[in-house]
Amino acid sequence: MSLESVRAFLAQRAPEIDIVDQGASTATVAEAAAALGVEPGRIAKTLSIRVNDRAMLIVARGDARLDNRKTKEALGGRPRMLGADEVMELTGHPIGGVCPFGLKTPLPIYCDISLRTFDVIYPAAGSRTASVRIAPSALAELVGAEWIDICR
Repeated sequence: MSLESVRAFLAQRAPEIDIVDQGASTATVAEAAAALGVEPGRIAKTLSIRVNDRAMLIVARGDARLDNRKTKEALGGRPRMLGADEVMELTGHPIGGVCPFGLKTPLPIYCDISLRTFDVIYPAAGSRTASVRIAPSALAELVGAEWIDICR
């Protein structure tokens, strides 16, 4: 279902973007980088977090880490990772395939400025083996994300 919701989302909003199924796990940054033959920073990981009572998605470069101080200043509270069941319930995507496309529930989406280091990034596409190739600016525009500086 998750991969299909991403396919439907992209078919409607960005038909020029192809989903690539590597046939190997891309569930972690290291696995995705190896499967795609790119440096880990180019993997656009999507973090499912809660700040206070608000669930949201953060898309950041694969080798970046959330900075609690920056997150608290920018979003008004300390980030807490969502559990796998809640992630699946809110996004419709399994852990390892979470992406900002084809979400089950509309969520605020933020792209960390760390993504701007690259001309092309590789976010997941709703499954643990699929991803897309996209420019950071195109990703942010496609999903209506706000740019934010919360990683180190």
